[in-house]
Amino acid sequence: VQLQASGGGLVQAGGSLTLSCAASARFFSIEAMSWYRQAPGKLRELVAGITTGGSTNYVDSVKGRFSISRDNAKNTVKLQMNSLKPEDTAVYFCAARARLGDFGPKDYWGQGTQVTVSS
Repeated sequence: VQLQASGGGLVQAGGSLTLSCAASARFFSIEAMSWYRQAPGKLRELVAGITTGGSTNYVDSVKGRFSISRDNAKNTVKLQMNSLKPEDTAVYFCAARARLGDFGPKDYWGQGTQVTVSS
């Protein structure tokens, strides 16, 4: 499974960005898709996740501001980020849990995309 993320950039506080991620997953069945982020000197954290059925979860710090969505047919996931704050500055990673046939699921990661929010 290959994941290609895009959409990062520099934005002022209060602004918006949309991150997109496309998965190339021939023969795989993708289950959950997620966005993580890692700020300098901090551990990587789960920002938002979404299941095949559309159930979502968010880290408390982004609830009400970020929205995750996916297109199962296209194996894409988006993260709409509104009301951005300087503390949202981080490298954002797309992740997917995928299964090949009867094998157990594995987690796959895309390259990070930098999001910088200026105050």
